[in-house]
Amino acid sequence: MWKHAIEDAIEKTKANIERYGDLFPHVSENDRYLLNPNDDWTDGFWSGILWLCYEYTGDKTFQQAARQTVESFKLRLEKNVVLDHHDIGFLYSLSSKAQWMIEKDETARLLTLQAADVLLKRWRPKGQYIQAWGPEGDEQNGGRIIIDCLMNLPLLYWAYDQTGEAKYKEVAVAHANLSRRYLVRGDDSSYHTFYFDPENGVPLHGGTAQGYHDGSTWTRGQAWGIYGFALSYRYTRDPLYLETSKRLARYFFERLPEDHVVYWDFNAPIHADTKRDSSASAIAVAGALELLEHLPAGDADRVFIEKAIELSMKGLVETYATIGKPDAQGFIERGSYSVRGGHAPDDYMIWGDYYYLEALLRLEKGLKGYWYE
Repeated sequence: MWKHAIEDAIEKTKANIERYGDLFPHVSENDRYLLNPNDDWTDGFWSGILWLCYEYTGDKTFQQAARQTVESFKLRLEKNVVLDHHDIGFLYSLSSKAQWMIEKDETARLLTLQAADVLLKRWRPKGQYIQAWGPEGDEQNGGRIIIDCLMNLPLLYWAYDQTGEAKYKEVAVAHANLSRRYLVRGDDSSYHTFYFDPENGVPLHGGTAQGYHDGSTWTRGQAWGIYGFALSYRYTRDPLYLETSKRLARYFFERLPEDHVVYWDFNAPIHADTKRDSSASAIAVAGALELLEHLPAGDADRVFIEKAIELSMKGLVETYATIGKPDAQGFIERGSYSVRGGHAPDDYMIWGDYYYLEALLRLEKGLKGYWYE
């Protein structure tokens, strides 16, 4: 089943290379991806898909297309195009760092280190966190962190491994610790965002940008947490990160609906029109596969997580994948960007496609993506 799904995604990607040219897919509208000239936070996922396809097939069509995206990311950094946010890891881990990992291209390595320095500019020493959005001192977002940022920390951990400069790891660990303390709630659910006083770092309150309400559990945020804390454990071996990833995973997978693909928020009322988020399930599966690598054979949660991965992946492939739809541009349907904001609430999500393919390749071939070497 996994191999057939991979081959379908690869075939669609090859067709998409011709469709997109120098542009980058974001979310879809009327079954067609909306494209941008590499100025969105999501653009690294297309690069990552191309590198995954190249690793699996050895087809230089994918390699050449992936290299072209890295050139685009080089220009984006040189011109500082929409980089004043925390998503730098999403952009450069899956583009230039992927190239470095696969080809050992020194230019790609140096570009990725430059990107890590861009992310470091988001560090706010008074509060000991990486500011999610907006410039320093921003009235609305100056003291705001976001659970998604856990997936950007691997860029900093990697930069430490490459250079030995402690600042990268110190910032990543401090932000991970703060996220664990304030974004993860006592019942193992999570806030999407949390606010601090930017002047002194005093914690204020949790909130959301895309969840059902401020105290709800947005499913994609919970998925980011599963994967992000597992990766922080890989880099630091701090057992608290592993425990947190397990807690978030059990909360997520204990709440799967009958078809094993989650709705957009665990607290949203469920009725016939409630939106799904297939991308959240794809991220959670990819994160749980990372988590499994660190659990001993006798771990009490291992069997449960293994079964949840199998059910969730089958749900995605059998019910939500576009297998058998050769003209489809996306791999999985029913993703949601922002149900709350009415933005692409039931469409293809390029990050959903990336994590779906990453998870499939990990299951089938042991390929692990580009979050660590």
